[in-house]
Amino acid sequence: MFVGAGMKPSFVVLFLMLGAVVNVRPVQGEASVLYPYGPDQGDQKNPKLDDGTSEQVALAVPFTFYSQEYQSLYVNNNGVISFDSQVSEYTPDPFPLADGRPFVTPYWADVNNVAGGDVFYRETTDPTLLALLTKNINQYFPDVSYTATWAFVATWDHVAYYGTETDKGNTFQAVLTTNTQMSFIILNYKDIQWTTGVASGGDPETGLGGTPAHAGFNSGDDKNFYNIPGSQTEAIINVTQTSNVNVPGRWVFRVDEFKVTGVPTEAPKVANSNDCWL
Repeated sequence: MFVGAGMKPSFVVLFLMLGAVVNVRPVQGEASVLYPYGPDQGDQKNPKLDDGTSEQVALAVPFTFYSQEYQSLYVNNNGVISFDSQVSEYTPDPFPLADGRPFVTPYWADVNNVAGGDVFYRETTDPTLLALLTKNINQYFPDVSYTATWAFVATWDHVAYYGTETDKGNTFQAVLTTNTQMSFIILNYKDIQWTTGVASGGDPETGLGGTPAHAGFNSGDDKNFYNIPGSQTEAIINVTQTSNVNVPGRWVFRVDEFKVTGVPTEAPKVANSNDCWL
């Protein structure tokens, strides 16, 4: 069952008045697991609002997700891209959620971009990006012949958690791409430093504990869903080291008819930063 956003204690304003550290990194397309993002890419930015969301984004082409076409979406601050309605819930629930709401959760947790970080997004047909997506998808799915004609890029850049008493931030990204026949979603994780906001039982000094973040896909029914290994456990902090395509920090899925390639046989364990599970 979803936890209502209105149930949070109202101490965030006081917290900011008392001198919370606001750490907003310069935004740029980083030469890393992330695809280019930020103002120089023409990205729009979500408002600074705890549990906030973008306006409804009308898509230039339909995007097919679990065999259903969608013409619009929302980029929700709490690490969710949703197709039918906004998602303001801050404590993740395990999938499947048979409430009729289809969405993808790159990193569903209690983000508070008021305390730090930004949420960027753009719809694009930039030839350079499409060429790179085409190359990557054909590499990861060698049995298909794919040429990207459209993409949507959403990036959470060094975002803080609700109730933070630190400058910890998470940087991750979701890229939707289609040729109108096939649809793919790429999830990129560059830097994950926290798993849980205070209102979800997390520690204000560590951002750990409580109900950790969830990464995966929910179709809205009780049958079609996928959970990235480690979701809602302490192991999700290691998602920068895991992959289903042999690229640490990258997970790639065909989602028009949901298919997963190269899924690891084991969920990630919790260990030191030098370990890697692919």
